[in-house]
Amino acid sequence: MPVETIKWERGAVKLIDQTLLPHKVKFITCRDVRTLWRAIRTLQVRGAPAIGIAGGLGVVLGIKDSRAGTSRKLIQEVKKTAGYLASSRPTAVNLFWALERMEKVAEDNSKRPPYEIKKILLKEALRIIDHDKKSCRAMARRGAGLIRSGDTVLTHCNAGGLATADYGTALGVLFEAKKQGKKIKVYADETRPLLQGARLTAWELMHEGIDTTVICDNMAASVMASGKIDKIFVGADRIALNGDAANKIGTYSLAVLAKYHRIPFYMVAPVSSFDLRLKSGKNIPIEERPADEVRTVLGKQVTPKKAKVYNPAFDVTPGELVTAFVTERGIFRPPFARSLRKLT
Repeated sequence: MPVETIKWERGAVKLIDQTLLPHKVKFITCRDVRTLWRAIRTLQVRGAPAIGIAGGLGVVLGIKDSRAGTSRKLIQEVKKTAGYLASSRPTAVNLFWALERMEKVAEDNSKRPPYEIKKILLKEALRIIDHDKKSCRAMARRGAGLIRSGDTVLTHCNAGGLATADYGTALGVLFEAKKQGKKIKVYADETRPLLQGARLTAWELMHEGIDTTVICDNMAASVMASGKIDKIFVGADRIALNGDAANKIGTYSLAVLAKYHRIPFYMVAPVSSFDLRLKSGKNIPIEERPADEVRTVLGKQVTPKKAKVYNPAFDVTPGELVTAFVTERGIFRPPFARSLRKLT
């Protein structure tokens, strides 16, 4: 992992500003919950697991200076803070998983005085970070077993250390494969409109000494047709019981192309990314982001100023197109409606 993405330091949340990468490595310090909310919303911190971590730490940030005289009042503040953080981004279920976890811990300790609940909440937020680190390593080990020396892998968006607290999800598999001595090559989709593949994934892979080639999103079909791709590994932000999975816009296209070209399509995600309350992906909320993200490229206008724009941040890949899900608890294969029930 090139950098430590997010951590708790001296009563504040310190995180790397991913909007400035790869040209500038800058850390920002969020001392209040509004600043952290803005960091999540503007993608200064991004990636489903990292957003979940931000949510857990954000609850602590929101109540650390509370003067609530009773535990009940403090718990009300916890819920208010969690509700506010939940409004930052709607798709990645890890955020809601972490917020619900923090609320439950507060409720479970409602008989304790406020100062003790604050300490318990901080410990829980730090446990979420530790859990993510262990999950990343476990996913990496399991996923690396799917890669052979000599494989060329295609990936989309960024599912590396920058999206987690540690090794990453899909990229963690590649890091582990290299660590095991396997010779691999990677093609990274640029991932419009915000270029997470070109800016972040290429930066991480190159930092680890992995042979990396960046391609425009619309080159993927041609690269697959040429026989250059052996496997595809991507992350996921929310996965339904039937295997339908939301991930960065463009993932669905890759899955369709992979099916046609008979290329294995793997999604790597921690158990916290599974929303098994949803029977299918039809009910996954899809975030639509500001039009200027499409109208501009790295701050430069590339469309007519008043051009209409449709900018969903995610699409949903049908489970029937997924070869398998790699998680910290194992590799799950179709039929997902049956195999994924083991996670409940």
